[in-house]
Amino acid sequence: MQLVGLTGGIASGKSTVSGRFADVHGFPVIDADMVARFVVEPGQPALAEIADRFGADMLLADGTLDRPALGALVFADEAARQDLNGITHPRIAEEMGRRIAALADHDGPVVVDSPLLVEMGHAEAYPTIVVVAVGPEVQHDRLVADRGMDPDEAWGRINSQAPLADKLAVATHVIWNEGTIAELEARVDEVAASLTA
Repeated sequence: MQLVGLTGGIASGKSTVSGRFADVHGFPVIDADMVARFVVEPGQPALAEIADRFGADMLLADGTLDRPALGALVFADEAARQDLNGITHPRIAEEMGRRIAALADHDGPVVVDSPLLVEMGHAEAYPTIVVVAVGPEVQHDRLVADRGMDPDEAWGRINSQAPLADKLAVATHVIWNEGTIAELEARVDEVAASLTA
């Protein structure tokens, strides 16, 4: 197995890149965002802890997490965000470890798609790191135009992540995504070819 860390800021196009790695190049992808959703599903210990810490109104009528409400709270309150991270991050790391171990015999690249790879201090665990890069103004434009986010909230989300320079500092490969989808796909294919060379 060749472990490849894939990271990039919010609205960088990282999901498009991981999708192409999986669908076109056949690389297994372990998605940290999907794992993060899994660890807060009903019946998981993290969900009960979140309700204890932030209040039962963070749960919807069906018992699932009210993600928009929790997101709005923690992105406006650093202490709350740290508390949430303290509840979820150890469980995410444990589940990610299980999923990586399950692919230990895979011959070739295994992509771990992790938006917080740098923030969590996990970069040294990956011999190869691919960074999907866009400038903060482009991120902001996409969050407001494509996701309908309030402009101030968009800056809050961007500024809650590590600066692009920190991500570029650990990159083995950089995929700039400020052009067309065709340019992005061509660059992903170049990186994929180098990963399998």
